[in-house]
Amino acid sequence: MKIARFTQLGFILAAAGSAVGLGNIWKFPYIAGENGGGAFVLVYLLTVLVIGFTVMIAEMLIGYMGRLDAVGAFEKLAPDNKGKWKFAGFMGFTGLLILTFYSVVIGWIFHYIVITVTSLPTSVKEAEASFGQLLTVDIGTQLFYHTLAFLIITSIVVRGIKSGIEKMNYILMPMLILILAGMFLYAVNLDAFSKAWEFMFVPDWSKIDSEAMVTAVGHAFFTLSLGMASILTYSASLPKEINLKKTSLIVVGLDTGIALVAGLMLFTFLFEYGAEPSKGPGLVFISLPVVFYEMGGVGTLLSLLFFVGLAFAGLTSAVSLLEPMVQYVIDRFGLSRIRAAFLAGSFFYIIGIFMLLANTDEFGAALSFGGKNLFDWIDFLTASVMLPLGGLLMALFVGFVMPRTQIRAGLKDAMSERGFALWYLSLRYIVPPALIIVMLNMLGMISFDLIMPMFIVAYMITGIIAYGHHISGAKN
Repeated sequence: MKIARFTQLGFILAAAGSAVGLGNIWKFPYIAGENGGGAFVLVYLLTVLVIGFTVMIAEMLIGYMGRLDAVGAFEKLAPDNKGKWKFAGFMGFTGLLILTFYSVVIGWIFHYIVITVTSLPTSVKEAEASFGQLLTVDIGTQLFYHTLAFLIITSIVVRGIKSGIEKMNYILMPMLILILAGMFLYAVNLDAFSKAWEFMFVPDWSKIDSEAMVTAVGHAFFTLSLGMASILTYSASLPKEINLKKTSLIVVGLDTGIALVAGLMLFTFLFEYGAEPSKGPGLVFISLPVVFYEMGGVGTLLSLLFFVGLAFAGLTSAVSLLEPMVQYVIDRFGLSRIRAAFLAGSFFYIIGIFMLLANTDEFGAALSFGGKNLFDWIDFLTASVMLPLGGLLMALFVGFVMPRTQIRAGLKDAMSERGFALWYLSLRYIVPPALIIVMLNMLGMISFDLIMPMFIVAYMITGIIAYGHHISGAKN
């Protein structure tokens, strides 16, 4: 049976669609706003290049060389005496767990598309009341849109790599880029654009502290959709003549570029109408609808384009969250794609119902423990533990478990010797300590005051290890 493969452009659009999600258009602007803008953006860009790009190539390499689901790829590529590494492949479950609340958020976006064409809120107070009503009271509305998201996501995955995932990204990614480009061109002509540019790109180093640096490192990693086997699973269907380094650069560039364009656009709108840029997650569902209302007729059009674009970004990412577990079930248990898709899809749909109920007045108390409700717990555990752990396992597996000669052979046409040496050094001695420190901080096991000293100590130790490996290699 002929195995379906992505075309090169199809893979780039699919991988970019996986990376470009709600984190770029929704989360990045408010994180930048909360952490002072320009200085944070520079730290973010640096970590995307040093950490995100490094792990992206490693994850793509595992999928490209394994040609199986995540568990099968680790199992195939691990040396015989390190077979337990196959359990690292279960990081694909992380994406499915994220999808349990991600689908609920996509449902909120669908709801706001309807609000746009009916009646935008006229004040912040009205916007807060509307969003609060949706989350805490309107169970039926949330359930309807969550069900709609489930049906769309699952039906795309059912159609497979070529007819489903690739075709969807051929349509939605160009449309998303066109929508953002059009809104950006409108923003450029507003008086507040220069203020937004200064806010985004003129650094104020007094606002950068350990907390902002950890946030930048964490978001740079998570926004690229790494550590959950989505990129790995897509890479198993890469054409054999692909250049992994060049493809990774394009995906990282698209992801980062869209985040920056979205940030400039949204900050321009906020500054133009006197709204604050650091309103947390409510920026999209509270602050922006009011700003769009203040714009008049053109605001209604921009609001519709914005929420449609946000829905496109959410759906392309959601499909990539479901695919790893679907592919695992197909490879491991021999189920048909339609059965595997609806089996995995039913999991995120049913758990997603509990997620939306956790925010409601009626069921919130019953679904809360330890100071957080179920929605917040799953968000916290996936972001703080499972994603960085998945990325760390990939870095350690490629950097220390797979034979160096095997890795070099896989990247022989993609990197020069010097480029490979720099990437390999970063994978082994920069990425692991950075991810460990970020994970420990997110878990509250180290304070912000200790972060910089820990980074310095970690890199001193890894530098010594790297030097030891260099000497050992020279002797051999």
